[in-house]
Amino acid sequence: MSSIPKSNSPGLAAAPRGVTLLGSTGSIGESALDVLARHPQRYRVLALSGNIRVEALFAQCQRYRPPYAVMHDAASAARLAELVRHAGLSTEVSSGPEGLKRIASLPQVDIVLAGIVGAVGLLPTLEAVRAGKRVLFANKEPLVMSGHILMREARQSGAELLPIDSEHNAIFQCMPRDYRTGDVHVGVRKIVLTCSGGPFRNASPEELTQVTPAQACDHPRWRMGRKISVDSATMMNKGLELIEACRLFDLRPDQVEIVIHPQSVVHSMVEYTDGSVLAQLSNPDMRTPIAHALAWPERIESGVTSLDLADVGRLDFERPDAARFPCLRLARAAAETGGTAPAILNAANEVAVAAFLEGAIGFSDIARVIAHCMAGMPAREGAELVTILADDARARELARDYISRGTQPGGT
Repeated sequence: MSSIPKSNSPGLAAAPRGVTLLGSTGSIGESALDVLARHPQRYRVLALSGNIRVEALFAQCQRYRPPYAVMHDAASAARLAELVRHAGLSTEVSSGPEGLKRIASLPQVDIVLAGIVGAVGLLPTLEAVRAGKRVLFANKEPLVMSGHILMREARQSGAELLPIDSEHNAIFQCMPRDYRTGDVHVGVRKIVLTCSGGPFRNASPEELTQVTPAQACDHPRWRMGRKISVDSATMMNKGLELIEACRLFDLRPDQVEIVIHPQSVVHSMVEYTDGSVLAQLSNPDMRTPIAHALAWPERIESGVTSLDLADVGRLDFERPDAARFPCLRLARAAAETGGTAPAILNAANEVAVAAFLEGAIGFSDIARVIAHCMAGMPAREGAELVTILADDARARELARDYISRGTQPGGT
């Protein structure tokens, strides 16, 4: 069976479909809960997971009454369990990787939204795929690190993989129907990933050396977490999406073009061999792709306002500046190399971004850390899960060692 859903509509089920949200306290999780709350006859929240935001997850447990909740660590889980008990809720609280894997594969769960940022989301997402769930991908890292494994496991289990990144969801909507049923996507020449350009699309390389974490997290269009906001500012976010698109849509890196589109209205495009270009447009609101993936092939209300093109007024496009955004070049190189190169790239980026947010390195040093790790650690071929995880760990160690040798913030 194909990893891309077949187009036979399931219709309204006799009972609501069970949903697990991995990363429910983040911006994606909150948007998903908003959509789910609009359709109580169709969906029921069965499990939620947070990181360490105990109060936020407790508030969600109070509102949605899930049977299961998972925190990052035992201490956070103990605090949540105490709050749940005092509130008279029946939510069962657990913690850690095993807790996440459990709620991702519960027999009564039909849909798993994978919204945990970073490599930590890989194993529970893989568990959901192996269990044959409909998996809504919001986190890029599992596909970047091990997309070939996830696609292979989905074919074996019958899992349905649907992207809810606005760009990849747009591509999915514009792809030919034959591709959605697992056949060859005949006639597709290339895809075009759009991006806002982040807060620094017009900044000079000199100005970038002075960027603060607060400035990097101040995205002009989207409300996101700190890590992904920094990725957007460096455009590594788009580089990871390039790799993800190659994995998900079986494309070569040279078939993926990236353009800056400041209005964030055209979410991505597919170009065909006859010269036709199909695009998906909507207001910049994550509830649109979430609603699409939840109900596909049907359409449901998302709460997003209608797009008024006259009000938008203009749609601008430009090519990204390679000197301003070196992370794009590094990501494309990792995509072309293959093997464990994307996992090395992702691991080094996660460590570098965390160091930047802590003030240990400068904004421009993020790309330098990644380049150092990619040059110092050749990618391995084959890349089964054990190899991927090993190279992920080695790349993190290499990145931390390189950062630790810096003499001051911004040093390399």
